[in-house]
Amino acid sequence: MKKLGFGLMRLPLLNKEDPKSIDEVQVCQMVDEFIANGFTYFDTAYMYHNHESELAVKRCLTSRYPRDKYTLASKLPTMFLTSESDNDKFFTEQLAKCGVEYFDYYLLHNLCVENYAKATKFNSFAYCLKQKAAGKIKHLGFSYHGLAKDLDDILASHAKDIEFVQLQINYIDWESPTVESRKCYETVRKYGKQIIVMEPVKGGTLVNLPETASKVLQDYDKNMSIPSYAIRFAASLDDVMVVLSGMSNLAQLRDNMSYMKDFKPFSKAEHNLVLKCADIINEAIKIPCTACNYCTEKCPKHINIPAYFKLYNEAKANLNRNYSKQKAEYQKLTEDFGKASSCIKCHQCEKMCPQHLKICDYLVEVSKTFE
Repeated sequence: MKKLGFGLMRLPLLNKEDPKSIDEVQVCQMVDEFIANGFTYFDTAYMYHNHESELAVKRCLTSRYPRDKYTLASKLPTMFLTSESDNDKFFTEQLAKCGVEYFDYYLLHNLCVENYAKATKFNSFAYCLKQKAAGKIKHLGFSYHGLAKDLDDILASHAKDIEFVQLQINYIDWESPTVESRKCYETVRKYGKQIIVMEPVKGGTLVNLPETASKVLQDYDKNMSIPSYAIRFAASLDDVMVVLSGMSNLAQLRDNMSYMKDFKPFSKAEHNLVLKCADIINEAIKIPCTACNYCTEKCPKHINIPAYFKLYNEAKANLNRNYSKQKAEYQKLTEDFGKASSCIKCHQCEKMCPQHLKICDYLVEVSKTFE
C-alpha cells in the first residue's frame, strides 16, 4: 500500500462558511485521480464536515468503485458516547452511511483521558473486538491526541487488542511539550504497533510558512513544494504505514501524489532542515490551531473559533499592525456567528480540542484585537 492516505475532513466546499456544502463533483475527480495513481487509503469519521463526510464517502467513493479498489477507515465517536448501546448505534449507522459491509480500518476516535474513560466505561474495546471477530472490522486501532504517559497507560492495557495507533506527527510538533509527537511515536514503537499519521501539515500551518522559513526550504530545493517536506518528514519515520493528508482541492492532491507516488525517504540533511524551520515557525505562530472544528461541535454561542484564530494569526503576522483586512473579515463572519466576546467560558470547546489550547483565553485576545 502506498503511504499517502486521503483524509476526508477538509474537503472542498461550495460555501466556505458551510462545512456540509461539500463540492462532490470535485471530490469525485479527486477520488478518481487518487485511485488511478495507485493510492487506496481513505480516512473519514462520524463528525467530519458536521457529520456529512461519511455520506460523501458513499456518494463519491463506495457507490462508484468495487470494494477491492479502496481501503476505508472510519472511527467510533467516543466523545459522543452516553451508554453502552451507543457503540452499536454509531457503528451500524456508519456502515450504512458509508455504504459498506465492513471497515478495513476502524478506530476509537481521539482517546484523550476523558474519551478513554468513556470508552472504558461503555466497553467500546470489547464491542469493536466483537465486530472484528464478525468480519465487520478488518484492523482495529485508535487515534490519540495527548501526552506520551497517558498513551503508554492505554497501550499497556490494550496492546493485545489493537494493531495500530493514529498519531499527530509533524516537524513543528516533534518536540512540542503539549503534543509530544516524538515521545508518542516512540511509545507506540515500544509496543511494536504500526502508526498512521494525521495532521502532517498541521491544518495547513506547514503550507503557509513565515517568509524566513519558506526561504530555508526553497533555497535547499526550489523544485519541491513547501508541503512536501511535511508529508515526507512523517512518511520517512520507521513503522509509519500511512500519512493522511486532508486535501481540499485537486491542486493539493496532485502535489501530494507527485512526490508520494514514488516515495523517497528524508535524508539526514532534510531532517535537520525542517527542525530548523520548526524553530522559526514556532516563534511566529500565536495560536497553533489546526482548524479541525472539533471545538465548534458543542459551542452554545455558535462561535466560529477556527476562523477567528486564523484571522488573529494573520493579523499578528502583519508587522505594520494594520489589521483592517482581518477586522473587516471578522465583522462579516460575526453576522452569522457569535462574536469572540460572546464566549461564556463553559470550556466545552477546550474539552474537545486535540491541541489542548486554552481557547477561552485566546478568544479574549481575539476580541481585544477585532472588536
